[in-house]
Amino acid sequence: MFLRRLLTGGMGAVAKVKETTRIVGLEVVPNAREVLISLYGRTLKEIEAVPENEGYRKAVESFTRHRLQVCHEEEDWEMIEKRIGCGQVEELIEEAQDELKLIAKMIEWDPWGVPDDYECEVIEDDTPIPKHVPQHRPAPLPKEFYKTFEAVILKLAPKDEPFTQSKA
Repeated sequence: MFLRRLLTGGMGAVAKVKETTRIVGLEVVPNAREVLISLYGRTLKEIEAVPENEGYRKAVESFTRHRLQVCHEEEDWEMIEKRIGCGQVEELIEEAQDELKLIAKMIEWDPWGVPDDYECEVIEDDTPIPKHVPQHRPAPLPKEFYKTFEAVILKLAPKDEPFTQSKA
């Protein structure tokens, strides 16, 4: 009761206090919004060490900026969770911490620093696969699929070009 009075200033609407995440081992972070803002700011600073044209940097910057913007716009942890839509704020904190670790590893590994003329060795192994190991080969498509596909292609093909079917 004391905490509730403290959060509301004695009177007025009751602030929403998160009591549990309902995830074993994941404790509630009372200042999750501030922690997220700090982590997202660090992420945007550290990702600058990755070359600008790399897909990894573009992806990290994109979702981090979006999440940071949501955290700046929303005061309520429930609204942050709802708008980001990727779990609880405590999970987002863990994810942001993991991303910071990954950025450091990516900078260390430098996967974008491979020269264009680099050739890697391809090792072929003709050892037969044991029968108990699934090979995950897709089942053949039914004949109806190919009939429908051919009909669609014939409709889309220009009148002056004949349709040539390639067997899969």
